[in-house]
Amino acid sequence: MERHGFTFSKALGQNFLINPSVCPRMAEAAVGEKNQDTPCGVLEIGPGIGVLTKELLLRAEKVVAVELDQRLLPVLDETLGGFDNLKVINADVLELDLHQLIAEEFEGMEVVVCANLPYYITSPVIMKLLEDRLPIRSITVMVQKEAAVRLCAEPGTRDSSAITVAVRYYCDPELLFKVSSGSFMPAPKVESAVIQLKLREPAVHPKKEETFFKVIKGTFSQRRKTVLNSLSSSLSLDKNAVRDILKAARVDETSRAERLTLEDFANISDAVDDWSN
Repeated sequence: MERHGFTFSKALGQNFLINPSVCPRMAEAAVGEKNQDTPCGVLEIGPGIGVLTKELLLRAEKVVAVELDQRLLPVLDETLGGFDNLKVINADVLELDLHQLIAEEFEGMEVVVCANLPYYITSPVIMKLLEDRLPIRSITVMVQKEAAVRLCAEPGTRDSSAITVAVRYYCDPELLFKVSSGSFMPAPKVESAVIQLKLREPAVHPKKEETFFKVIKGTFSQRRKTVLNSLSSSLSLDKNAVRDILKAARVDETSRAERLTLEDFANISDAVDDWSN
């Protein structure tokens, strides 16, 4: 990196994974063994200097790595120049048409996503991957440990948040293992963890997804308030109207957001739609 004149960007949240024992575990969890019945393609987000990428390349049929920082392209040319199953794309993953990318790059392959995500874009990237309804098997990512706990929490428990509920709607999350701060360069001030999200059909079936997510966001936007007060404020509805909605949804108006289950949110969402009609 010194040879290439590279310096870390705080704005891009750059903490590169360098622990040689972590990367094989992460790649194995994401891809499995090579030479399976169905070839596996990997979409990697933020390859950094290519330490994890190398392990993915050893196991997958093909890896497409999306890197935002143009300064890293010559570094990746050097570290991964010996592989012929790699394509590096210099782009912002949040702005890419991932359906088109997967169709063009991974024809006939089962696709997984793997990433060491900068902490500041963890939620936007995960939600884009889920909301785009991509044809992918799983998402295996390194995130801040606190974020991992939230993402893998059960809805209705103290650690749950809006993204907890959203993630559970689309997939089954699992915290695989924790990673110390010394596994990165530069070392962050927080611990990390690797989680895996296995995609499946939605766990509940609200009448309108737009209302469902609006209700989730609204209740958690003021999580210390009761669901009656938070929904009245976020949906700009009279409290008596919200009482009727919650009664129809069979949800206690004194409950708070973190105590609600996926089914509760779906019931509230349907009751809101019924009331507005």
